[in-house]
Amino acid sequence: MQTEDSVQDIQRLVHNQHNLLESIPEMVMLVKDSESIEYMNPSARDFFGDLRKESIKGHSASNQNVRSLLNIVARTIQDNAIESTLETTFNEHHLEYTLAPFQGYKGDSLLWFFVRDLTETKSQLEELTLFHTSIETILSHKIHELKESERTRRSLSKELNSLKEHLKDRPEEGKMVGSSRSLTELRDMVFQVAKSDATILITGESGTGKELVANLIRESSNRNEKPFLKINCNAINDSLLESDLFGHEKGAFTGAEGKRKGKFEVVDGGTIFLDEIGDISPRMQAALLRVLQDGEIIRVGGNSPVQIDVRVIAATNRDLAAMVQDGNFRLDLFYRLNIINISIPPLRERRDDINDLVTHFIRRYRQAFKKEISFFPQSILNRLIQHDWPGNVRELENVIQRAVLMSKNNAITENELIFDVLPGEENQPQQKNYLQQLDGQPLKSILADIEKDIIIYSLEKNHGNVVKTVKQLEIGKTAFYDKLKRYSISPKEHK
Repeated sequence: MQTEDSVQDIQRLVHNQHNLLESIPEMVMLVKDSESIEYMNPSARDFFGDLRKESIKGHSASNQNVRSLLNIVARTIQDNAIESTLETTFNEHHLEYTLAPFQGYKGDSLLWFFVRDLTETKSQLEELTLFHTSIETILSHKIHELKESERTRRSLSKELNSLKEHLKDRPEEGKMVGSSRSLTELRDMVFQVAKSDATILITGESGTGKELVANLIRESSNRNEKPFLKINCNAINDSLLESDLFGHEKGAFTGAEGKRKGKFEVVDGGTIFLDEIGDISPRMQAALLRVLQDGEIIRVGGNSPVQIDVRVIAATNRDLAAMVQDGNFRLDLFYRLNIINISIPPLRERRDDINDLVTHFIRRYRQAFKKEISFFPQSILNRLIQHDWPGNVRELENVIQRAVLMSKNNAITENELIFDVLPGEENQPQQKNYLQQLDGQPLKSILADIEKDIIIYSLEKNHGNVVKTVKQLEIGKTAFYDKLKRYSISPKEHK
């Protein structure tokens, strides 16, 4: 019989062996009868995913990886190559592996499967084969590359829209994003008027961020800890809107079984935001005028006024002055609403903010979709800057959200850049935005930009593999490296 000490020694050895396997950087797996994977250390799980038999049920992609690995094991056994160091490919990766027999404690015939990833080493060796010059030239190139690495990083950072640096500067959630002069003046005006209780009218096209400005006004006001309600006047029919805002007395209409306070009474002491104010009816205009003029409301079905203390912020994308001229909006209400007017410029008039907005939305959606986006070419930013953005910031957010969701690897390319199509434009021919952005440039500059984009695109597609890129582009190796140097392109950035 085993003594207690011997059992403890065995347990200690098993524990030490497990810790060793869990900590080594090489990938280690334990295979049973070429049919299942019984164990994978963390390095193996990080590379292949968890392919142990209890972890892959229902995952077709994982099952495919298991079959590929077990086929490698079976082929090695068939070739009588156990304990030999061999090479193979797996999902475009170059792997070096060794199989070693192992007998389980139940007498099972198992195999240790040791794997190393040689992909980067292979790529480096292939790159070196392109140099048919002397060792001095190679060393000179590498030394120059090291000396220029800092300058190259700065150049690439600028070329790629300084995306990584921008991502570090995280603005507070809910704040206006941008640094253009018009947005800075808008931000200053918000902080200047927020502390007062004056009624504010926010105007601007749809999608410019009127609700965001309303939020900032309320947060910066003396009522920031009091109630805040938002009402979309266009989303509720006239009779329900009146009851919702001002309340009703018992029996005021069918179904009014008791007295009910409206939003203005509920938010007493706080702030109410009336969006799409240009869509309210003449009857509602008169009732709202009473609120702004006398600080009181009358419930539907009631006769007695109720005093309230509410700050009103209204917003519209319609031209209220023109509506007054046409007789569709009360002049006296317009004057009451328009004490302070904050006009938000459309995105096409503040294109300097597109850079910051793109970075902001990439940050938001790469976190939401768990995508490590770190590559955003200047050519794509140029397309975004040239676009007219009829849907303003909301449209830009849609484009970036879609691009991040559809992106592959860590890059956003032209394939993921899809602009919204407005109703009625579905059958109209698409404008050649790429050619439009080149309008006015000399031909030499145009061809250089196109050539640079093609090289970057090919390197991205080949994961930075210079050998494949040179073959596909059918270009001489010396000429290719000259172009890389001319355009400050580093293949390593695209692996």
